[in-house]
Amino acid sequence: MADALPGILAIFNNVAPGREAEFETWFQHEHLAERLAIPGFLIGRRYEAIVGQPRYFNFYVTQSVEILKSAAYLERLNEPTPMTRRVMSEIFKDMIRTVCRRTLRLGAMRGTGVVTVRFGQRPVERDLKAVMEALMQDRAVACCEIWQAADPLEFPISVEERLRGHDRKIEMCLLVETLRVPDAEKIAAALTNTFQKTEIGVYRLLCDITAGGVR
Repeated sequence: MADALPGILAIFNNVAPGREAEFETWFQHEHLAERLAIPGFLIGRRYEAIVGQPRYFNFYVTQSVEILKSAAYLERLNEPTPMTRRVMSEIFKDMIRTVCRRTLRLGAMRGTGVVTVRFGQRPVERDLKAVMEALMQDRAVACCEIWQAADPLEFPISVEERLRGHDRKIEMCLLVETLRVPDAEKIAAALTNTFQKTEIGVYRLLCDITAGGVR
């Protein structure tokens, strides 16, 4: 039976010093369109850090996690373009890449500011839901989501990952999107007290893309 929950591919990374222009050219003019051309990919969004590390964050929404081990996607991962090979082997640094299920979403909008709370150990989801419900009372909050990591053993190590070296994983992520970046910074500061021993970042939206260019 197909997984009814949307899939999320969550990626955080730094870039080798002095290689930012190559990274931008690849991401904007090849990578995003290539990924969104894969059947089952719905949305891709890119961000840059205001607070926290790594500097870059992007995620893709897919119809389900099954898409992230589909033949079409694995073909792209295992047959990278020449530019992708160069970026993966030379430019990507400090890679955190995790296939997740979006288990809960509150709110119908997207925002320009994002808070990410990365958990190395899985918290109790009902506790996160209570935090999300409280956050949604703030008119500055566009939406909140919970992403739970899928079993990494379900997903084979690809050529792209071998080019990058070992990718770190997360167990869960709380995503909070806000209408404005200063609101995201305030929420992140409050969540630091709520969720200790986590990695919290504030990111601003750079761009997004949808399958087929449909808005």
